[in-house]
Amino acid sequence: MAKVTVDDAQDAKMPFLAHLDELRKRIVVSVIALGVGFAATFSFSERIIDWLARPMQKLGMKLAFLEPTEPFWVNMKVALVAGLFLVLPVILYEVWAFIAPGLLPRERKFALPFIVIGTLCFGLGAAFALMVIVPYALTFLVTFKATNLVATISVNRYVDFVIKFTVAFGLVFELPLGITLGSRLGLVTPEFLARNRKYAILINFVIAAILTPTPDAFNQLLMAGPLILLYEVGIIAARLFGRRRPTAATATAG
Repeated sequence: MAKVTVDDAQDAKMPFLAHLDELRKRIVVSVIALGVGFAATFSFSERIIDWLARPMQKLGMKLAFLEPTEPFWVNMKVALVAGLFLVLPVILYEVWAFIAPGLLPRERKFALPFIVIGTLCFGLGAAFALMVIVPYALTFLVTFKATNLVATISVNRYVDFVIKFTVAFGLVFELPLGITLGSRLGLVTPEFLARNRKYAILINFVIAAILTPTPDAFNQLLMAGPLILLYEVGIIAARLFGRRRPTAATATAG
């Protein structure tokens, strides 16, 4: 039996250590990009908050703050999330650059489509949340059996409510892209996903229960519905753009 030397053990660890170093570099670049985005959007944070508060204004309500520091931290929070949206292409590029070494050379050319489609999917999810989900959810929650109640909603709680929905739906709309990427990497197949659809539906409802900022079934259904639909879109995308399995004739020829 051949002996394993210390040098051999160190050589075996190097790829893993190099992988960690690469991950660290990608995280540092992403954090710097997020800082730049924060600096660029901080001066517009008050306008963004006014825009986010439009559903409240349509209900004839105004936001309040309960602590002296609340407006400051809300503006910081809004600027940070807005900065994330601004530099999302940079962050997606860093994600792609990290996983690219594990791809085949012909698959690395999909970097630009990954960044563009990833940004568009996140933007569509966020827009869907802001334009459709938040107004409906807010109207339902604020008016539900509240005839004799007066709503006093703090700006911090309201912004948290909106941000959680926005980011959650942005991530949810990345599901087809994630499934397609997993298929390209050989981690899943369209057949596997279709065969386990019933389990996916159950998991989608669990995810919706975790991601929605309120525990009521109405808001969970608002997220679980698009999740199930996007799962089906992901299966179709995986069939169209996923890695092709070699046929028997191809394997014989090889």
